Amino acid sequence: MTSRRPHRILVTGVGGTPGLDLARSLLELGCEVIAADADPLAPGLRLPAVTPRLVPTAGHPYSARALLTLCDELRPDAIMSTVERELPLLGKLAGQLAELGVRTWLPEPAAVTAAIDKLAFHTVLTRHGLPTPLTLLPEQINAELVDGDGREWVIKPRRGQGAKHVYFCWTRAQATALAELVPDPVIQAVADGREFTADCLVDRTGRASVVLRWRLLVKGGLAVVSSTFRDPEVTRLVTAALSAVGAQGPCCVQGFVLDAPPPERVVLTEMNMRFAGGFLASQEAGADLVRQALHGLFGHPVDHSRLQYESGIYLTKFTDTLATGKVPALPADRYAVRPPHPTSEGPTP
Repeated sequence: MTSRRPHRILVTGVGGTPGLDLARSLLELGCEVIAADADPLAPGLRLPAVTPRLVPTAGHPYSARALLTLCDELRPDAIMSTVERELPLLGKLAGQLAELGVRTWLPEPAAVTAAIDKLAFHTVLTRHGLPTPLTLLPEQINAELVDGDGREWVIKPRRGQGAKHVYFCWTRAQATALAELVPDPVIQAVADGREFTADCLVDRTGRASVVLRWRLLVKGGLAVVSSTFRDPEVTRLVTAALSAVGAQGPCCVQGFVLDAPPPERVVLTEMNMRFAGGFLASQEAGADLVRQALHGLFGHPVDHSRLQYESGIYLTKFTDTLATGKVPALPADRYAVRPPHPTSEGPTP
């Protein structure tokens, strides 16, 4: 009798907290992990026992070729991406990846768009009658913003992540000026209340499990202190949003429980089609998120009874030193770390 070899999983985006913690979790489950990132100093590339690889950033002209080359070389059984900007590319390459024996678990393109594009997310939720803050484009500032009404607004990239280029303001003039500084901005009414993240897993039938946690301390867009909680209304609205968008696989939803409901008590602000940065709090609370995500990824039923959780379980994160020394030389496709020459029409043979 021969034992089955461990799953070999390619995890992308190991320079960020979701990718780093996902790689660690998969290693703990006995998987072989290929850790990939565009930054040679990404901390996940330094994890013991992973196979580190450099890949291009999402949108790089050679990103598709480099990914297919990597998969052809190392033959992972599946890809788990923690970089949402990669999802459209993975969708286009799904057939070629399948030919290489690499599984993917991706939502439909419209769901990916709603997760990446904050205005699209607002549009979908509004169409389904779900509570979400007013979200505007710069050309709507003069018509919608009223000076002196005490309302706070946040200007942020329409397709941004990691709390980059995020500014707060109170007046029309401030909003107009700040919108000039933000790439492809949206202007959103600030929600006053307690911020939460819902760690979710949606199976291939559309059934969702939802784990709620408060974002008690946020730094750079990452909840560094979290605590799980229960709230039937929040769970109901998150589940409805997942259905409205068409989410599948591991994902997360952010929102607020408002201090002064106007008239909604809960509003939902964004959705990400990946593990959240604080998902370990939900795991510690009893929700077997990574193992069940693996089951779904490989076409097995998700056991939602293993996604129950205990409230009041906290997570505290801190910055640690993982590795020091010279920048290591990592294996990489030759197009992964070198941008094309401006006049080049394609890769050099």
